[in-house]
Amino acid sequence: MQVSNANNIKIYNLSCGKSLPEFISDQKRRALLKKDEGLRRRIELIQDFDMPTVSSNVKMSPDGQYIFTAGTYKPRVKCYDVNHLSMKFERCFDAEVVALDVLSQDYSKLVFLLNDRTVEFHTQQGKHYNVRIPKFGRAMAYHPSNCDLMLVGSGSEIYRLNLDQGRFLKSYETQSPELHCCVINPDHHLVVVGGSDGHVECWDPRSRCRAGIMQTAAHVQDFVDDNSSAMVTALKFNGALNLAVGTSSGQVLLYDMRNNRPFVIKDHRYDLPIHSIAFNNENNFVISSDARCVKLWQERTGEAVTAVEMEKDINEMCLIDNSGLFFLANESPKLHTYFIPMLGPAPRWCSFLDSLTEEMEENPVHEIYDDYKFLTQKDVESLGLSNLIGTSLLRAYMHGYFVDMRLYHKAAMIANPFAFKEYRNQKIAEKIEEGRMKRVQIKKLPKVNKQLAERLLSRAEDQDLTSGKKKKMKREAASLLDDPRFKSMFEDSSFQVDQESEEFRLLNPVVSKQFEKQRSNERKESSLVEATSDNENGSHSGVSSSENEEEERKWVKESKKAHRNVHNKTAAARERRRAEDAETTIAPRMFEIKGDEAIDGQRFSTLDDLEKFGSEEIQLARKRKASATLGERIDEAERHMSVKTHKGPGFQMGAKQATFRVEKVDAKQKQRTEEEKRHRDERRSVRRPANKLKRVKGGRDSFFKR
Repeated sequence: MQVSNANNIKIYNLSCGKSLPEFISDQKRRALLKKDEGLRRRIELIQDFDMPTVSSNVKMSPDGQYIFTAGTYKPRVKCYDVNHLSMKFERCFDAEVVALDVLSQDYSKLVFLLNDRTVEFHTQQGKHYNVRIPKFGRAMAYHPSNCDLMLVGSGSEIYRLNLDQGRFLKSYETQSPELHCCVINPDHHLVVVGGSDGHVECWDPRSRCRAGIMQTAAHVQDFVDDNSSAMVTALKFNGALNLAVGTSSGQVLLYDMRNNRPFVIKDHRYDLPIHSIAFNNENNFVISSDARCVKLWQERTGEAVTAVEMEKDINEMCLIDNSGLFFLANESPKLHTYFIPMLGPAPRWCSFLDSLTEEMEENPVHEIYDDYKFLTQKDVESLGLSNLIGTSLLRAYMHGYFVDMRLYHKAAMIANPFAFKEYRNQKIAEKIEEGRMKRVQIKKLPKVNKQLAERLLSRAEDQDLTSGKKKKMKREAASLLDDPRFKSMFEDSSFQVDQESEEFRLLNPVVSKQFEKQRSNERKESSLVEATSDNENGSHSGVSSSENEEEERKWVKESKKAHRNVHNKTAAARERRRAEDAETTIAPRMFEIKGDEAIDGQRFSTLDDLEKFGSEEIQLARKRKASATLGERIDEAERHMSVKTHKGPGFQMGAKQATFRVEKVDAKQKQRTEEEKRHRDERRSVRRPANKLKRVKGGRDSFFKR
């Protein structure tokens, strides 16, 4: 399904997609459907809705259950049953069909006007009767009140064939030399015909005389040349009084039958004859069609609403009543089906279109031409495809051309064999530049704590800090230099970090490792573009791993060296403190505390008092318990005893009672307990048991092996 959005109005082309040929077998058909995704995703509203070469006519039965299409070659008609969405029957003719009409409510009675002056009648069984008319016919209309079939053609007469009596009646003589179209109003039964001289004549079948005549060519004289006149090619009634007239110069005129001047004139601007007109009374739209496009416009103002264009010429349009679905017979085998939800809902027999279009609006899909590449004139010249201009390989579109993607790739490889390598290097350079632009830019480092600012900058630029706490540290380091709360740390000299202190020396190896990592990243970035071709061979993973091991060993060595320096520097101070401690003599000091004295609010008791009466806290608790009420004693008992045993005659079914209190559980403490348990389980699973070790026999020393 192809979706277009002309003038912000959704137009769904239900016939867009690939079709399978009829002559292939079912096995090949299934194989093609399995391989080609486009065939699987296409929407085939009506099965085999096509003609061998060209479709010329399409019409809907009055009951809305059958669709009739006529085409060639060989000339034929097809009937489709909408209840089964498939073809019901197919019949062939000896001549091409010019016009067709349905005489009954269903497919049981049909009439066809052929281009060999033959009028052919069909019933359910097939061909019933045929008759010839004096002139080549162009249009016909059926009057159900008196069973008259009106036929017009290359002559000035309106032929009347009465289907009840089975004979021709006296013809109506018109002023036009030739007649192109004919229509009968279902309300007042006026017969209206359009002629080649631009006249529209109305005939009353009751009196068999002309009721009126309108000159339409004079109203469109501004749109045609002086040497030619517009012919009437299409007629359509809207109600009892409104009449739409289509001309051969591409204009549509809307008349009120009570006035001989049109109230709206719409120009298609293609100078092509109008062949089909329809009305959408729900939105007051007029749908008119010529060989190039179908246009929707306002009935009262003539303002354009939207348009549907096709590559092939359109022969006839059929709009289904009270819906937004219409068919187009055209100069191609496939009959095109379009659906415009703005005009109305889908018919009942294809109501799934409404839900399908709603889903597509909720999940819009961007249409992309995957099989074609758009090239400007300059691109065509640079690829050396100028000699293909005018052929089917280059399709002109706007200011350039559409070319097949396979042809474009071949031409690009011939014109520039190294294009892919240049494109790859360009993408790598863009990626590196994008990463550099995201870094924190500092024009000048501060004078105070310059090295600290440099370390913060390196942390902000570190690309490995991308998640969790590391990402938070990276964000904080990036904003630390600009934060006014820490401004004094980089301006006031009293906040200068002492690099000679013991703490700084112990942390110095870690800082050195960070700087070394930063320099290594910069070296890798600078050499990435130059070594792109070498990295493709896959021989660089071992080198990077060896470099990481070398950096780790270097960092461990520096850490040990820093610890040794700090230890040696403080050795003399430790010896001096050790000598002073050896000379100092520590003697015990004895104190006597009386039982009735209190120091800092605390009362001291002797050992005898503690053994006899207990501590002061125990004595106070004993006093509180003795003076407590009954309710307080019950609460105290419930806190210390959760299960009570009862005895007596009232406890035959059970003698125990359990009470408990719901206490709030600390989430952090619970999480900490679970983490400790997981840690213990993990260490228990990876530890090596000692029962697997044994002594080597015959050895003097104690060697163990696993």
